[in-house]
Amino acid sequence: MMPISFFLLFIIIDGVSCKVCSYQDVLDYLNLTVDNSVFKLTRPVLDHTHATVVKSDIILYAILSVVEKTQTFVPFIWASAQWKDERISWDPAQFCGITEISVPKFMLWKPDLFIYEMIQKDDSPPNPYLMVTHDGTIFYDEDMRVISTCKMDVHKFPFDTQECSLSIGSAIHCVKEIRIVPFSNSSRATQFSREVMKTQGEWEFLKMSVESSNLSLYDKRWELLIYKVTIKRRPLLHVINFLLPILFFLILDLASFFIADHRGEKLGFKVTVLLAISVLLLILNDILPSMSNKTPLIATYCIVIFALMLFSLLETILVTYLIDKDSEDELCLWDSGKDKHNHVKTKNCSTENKKQNDCTCISRVCDSENQHELLTVDEEVNNSSHLRDTNALQLILEELKKLQNMMYQHLGHREERVKSVFWAKRINSFFFIFYVVTVLLFLCFIFMEWYS
Repeated sequence: MMPISFFLLFIIIDGVSCKVCSYQDVLDYLNLTVDNSVFKLTRPVLDHTHATVVKSDIILYAILSVVEKTQTFVPFIWASAQWKDERISWDPAQFCGITEISVPKFMLWKPDLFIYEMIQKDDSPPNPYLMVTHDGTIFYDEDMRVISTCKMDVHKFPFDTQECSLSIGSAIHCVKEIRIVPFSNSSRATQFSREVMKTQGEWEFLKMSVESSNLSLYDKRWELLIYKVTIKRRPLLHVINFLLPILFFLILDLASFFIADHRGEKLGFKVTVLLAISVLLLILNDILPSMSNKTPLIATYCIVIFALMLFSLLETILVTYLIDKDSEDELCLWDSGKDKHNHVKTKNCSTENKKQNDCTCISRVCDSENQHELLTVDEEVNNSSHLRDTNALQLILEELKKLQNMMYQHLGHREERVKSVFWAKRINSFFFIFYVVTVLLFLCFIFMEWYS
């Protein structure tokens, strides 16, 4: 009796151990073949009034690019979807404990989910398989590079924080046919994204929030699942390459007030600094978008500093003009005095020559006349000498009057010159104080706005 029992037990154990199951057995049982289009034509429900519940999830793997000029957000994400096919089920005990199989994705129906903000299709190869469990639950995972549009607020650039949305919804199925619910809540999605994040570039990932919304159109409602990604810019690169150079140029422009005004170096220096600011403004034009709801603070920062430097240049031109005008007046006055001095000298020489000629004539008359006419000649000589002395005194008086007038003119021009230099110094001092106070107040205001 005992040998027979052992023999039967051996047959049973050997029969169980020799049973072999394959994934194809499950597919044959489900009649899931390439030619069978039953599982991929219609929504996988036995009753059309039942809505298909799709659980979706997005994990942020990397931040590839954020372009402010075109307002595009380019992340690399892991997207997963889960739904149930009511027509698929099997008993794992009948198939050696097989609980799940993978099949090509074109063999089964898939929800027509897409990202509303996506503006360019992903060129990377998609995942070709779906995972099917014994109770009909289907899992689909996809990693993709998303080029999406994002409405950015660059008012506080480069100390800005951006919030970009990725909205997942169905293309044709309304809320009565497909319900989209999140697989993970906001805190879990944020935690998973931080754990798997590989690269962020110049941005710092802050959080990811998940919320549901409805879109109504043509008397129908579509359910949307919105993932909002909040990122913050790391401003160090822009501060070093842009903000600090402009601030240094402003300091140089302030230091130029200590350069002498009567030289041309100050004017040339200010023009050079102004041209350097213009080059930085061209670089800023390539960064910021052409349209924005608010004027970026960095644009205000650059334009105000540019305007202050322009006013400083105009003030330098005015002061230089006043000083050059004084120099020209002084030079003209010196030339006029020199001409008058030469004219007086020429007249004196003419008077002396005339006196010598008169004496020569008198000597000749005296030699030619007879001795008896000596008394008459002496009287004439005495009269002529008296006349010459009178003319000489009149000439001296006229020259003194001319010298007096010249001194009055010289003193008048000197007073005007002193007055012009005085106003030039006053204008320069007043503008320097105004310039420094305006710069300090503006910098305090702009940095408070950036960090508020």
